[in-house]
Amino acid sequence: MAGAADAGRRRRVISGAGAAALAGAVLAARRARRARRVTAYVVSGRTGVPGVVTPIRTATNTAGPPIPVPLGQSIAITPDGKTAYVTGGKDPAVTPIRTATNTTGPPIPVGNGPFGIVITPNGKTAYVANTKDGTVTPIRTATNTAGPPIPVGPQPNAIAITPDSQTVYVGNTGDGTVTPIQTAANTAGPPIPVGHNPRAIAVTPDGKTAYVSNGDDGTVTPIRTASNTAGAPIPAGSGPFDIAITPNGKTAYVLNFNGDTVTAIRTATNTAGPPIPVGNEPFGIAITPNGKTAYVTGGTDSVTPIRTATNTAGPPITVGIAPNAIAIT
Repeated sequence: MAGAADAGRRRRVISGAGAAALAGAVLAARRARRARRVTAYVVSGRTGVPGVVTPIRTATNTAGPPIPVPLGQSIAITPDGKTAYVTGGKDPAVTPIRTATNTTGPPIPVGNGPFGIVITPNGKTAYVANTKDGTVTPIRTATNTAGPPIPVGPQPNAIAITPDSQTVYVGNTGDGTVTPIQTAANTAGPPIPVGHNPRAIAVTPDGKTAYVSNGDDGTVTPIRTASNTAGAPIPAGSGPFDIAITPNGKTAYVLNFNGDTVTAIRTATNTAGPPIPVGNEPFGIAITPNGKTAYVTGGTDSVTPIRTATNTAGPPITVGIAPNAIAIT
């Protein structure tokens, strides 16, 4: 009887181990599928050239068929990865793209000169900076309808949001300030002085610091979000533009539009590393969810991947003419 009982226990143990192994294999397969599905969406186009969005499979660095859009400036993707929103630049509208089919929906009217766009971490609201109006338009993503515009500073361009969804930061290129917006009431707070021509903003994953590129100063200004106060500017390259921060929060990558380089800033010390050469006139940057690769738009028709472990650039990927903005899902 004891031997039979022991054998039964062994069978149950083996069955449990097999079930655990099977569950682990299924989980690993799901993770692998998710990794393969990571896609970078690149907005391309300029005056006289049709706008397109090119999807890139990051697992193979191959470009898919282009998606026609109006002349685009910026792009943001909902946290669930289902919808990408592209600002129209000259057109006072935002174009939604269904990522499952890579097809566009009806344009959403916003303000004049829409440029920067950001989506709340809960996916409920997209905020669009209207450069010509000095406003920010909130869009309800559930219905793709725009709310009342929020007055900010002159010529708003850059825009970012804290991980807790409570504060949107808007860079005003007209007066060298950043306007914080409390999302609970969609009201703007006092402007925060930074450098000349703030072109991009990125917030660390812990929400403690917003980094602002100052296009005319060759610097990046860190803002303490707890007090909305600016710290000492960090030297970058010539014409710093877009910024992206790694998922672990350790490094901020800053594009230098005039220098054709990328500057890596260690956030722990706010010190810049050696410049990384990339394509001509880099414009936009985004980092994969695993933090292993940063993709940089620039040049006439290419995107450059950077391995973050070594900060070395790989072979460029051909996309549409005049690539600018990029987002990854």
